[in-house]
Amino acid sequence: MPQPPLTPTSMFRPALSQMKPYTPGEQPRDGELIKLNTNENPFPPAPAVVKAIVEAASGPLNRYPSPTAEPFRIAAAEVLGLPGPEWILAGNGSDEILTMLVRGFVGEGQRLRLPHPSYILYRTLADIQGASWEQIAFDQDWSLPAAFSQSDDALRLVLLPNPNSPSGTMIAPGEVAAMADRLDCPLVVDEAYVDFADENCLDLVRQNERILVTRTLSKSYALAGIRFGYLVAQPHIVAELAKIKDSYNCDMISIAAATAAITSTDWLADIRQTMVATRQRMETRLSGLGFDVTPSQANFLWCRHPQGHHEAMYLHCKANGYLIRYMNYADYGDGLRISVGTDAQVDACIDLLQQWLDAH
Repeated sequence: MPQPPLTPTSMFRPALSQMKPYTPGEQPRDGELIKLNTNENPFPPAPAVVKAIVEAASGPLNRYPSPTAEPFRIAAAEVLGLPGPEWILAGNGSDEILTMLVRGFVGEGQRLRLPHPSYILYRTLADIQGASWEQIAFDQDWSLPAAFSQSDDALRLVLLPNPNSPSGTMIAPGEVAAMADRLDCPLVVDEAYVDFADENCLDLVRQNERILVTRTLSKSYALAGIRFGYLVAQPHIVAELAKIKDSYNCDMISIAAATAAITSTDWLADIRQTMVATRQRMETRLSGLGFDVTPSQANFLWCRHPQGHHEAMYLHCKANGYLIRYMNYADYGDGLRISVGTDAQVDACIDLLQQWLDAH
């Protein structure tokens, strides 16, 4: 008797068949558009990184890399002032680290919590796991209500992007520490953009084993194409999560690039200074056009105009060679998130927005 045809519903776990996939920002062909939509660094990486990549590519690529990315862990522990490499878990981008955290802490039918609006990948990771998620809305000033740190027997993990996307706002380390004290589960502080901020939560990891910090080299270190991120947590947490990772989750070239990047501290300081100055110029110019611009601690600005029509503005910029991010959140509304580019890129993009506003 012939078997019935396979369908997504019959082949895959129900959690996978029913979920909506994460949709990343648009990635046009190289040179097609100026990209100010996915918060990439507009500058090339540090010269030491390029040198390290060339040397690694000339090395023994027929051999497996370090399974724990040990050269990076040793270098990063020293740069970050950690007691040792055992406080660090390396991953193929911080998204892989987030995946390991959800897999490690949240079982099927259990729940994770995130703020809203924020990084929508968190919800996708819960869906893949067959877990549930709940969103707690930011207050109007981008602070978080008491409900965000309220304990619950089914709650297994709380995710806090800090600085947040799309707003670029931060919860102060003291408040993060207070949240963790009120929770009975791990609190993950996602610091993807923290190198552009005035504060960070790294010191909190030593004070409370339930506070875990994730970081990426995609933004400030200009290595989005390399895919490398890491977790900072107490050693016994790192050891347990390491059981989940792929056997060789970071390749030889990415380990070399990340190790050179994390030690390029003077380069990072210069890039940060340049991009923060451009961010301030962007805020001034956009405010002058009537946008309500949220003060940012990241390498992007979230702005909304009283006239609305944000999608039309995005399309106008795209038609004229500049890609920005139009975002529309249920129960919140829409707006534009514009990445910090070079001064010339930023000025040209804002000129396009002014052009649209003048015409309407």
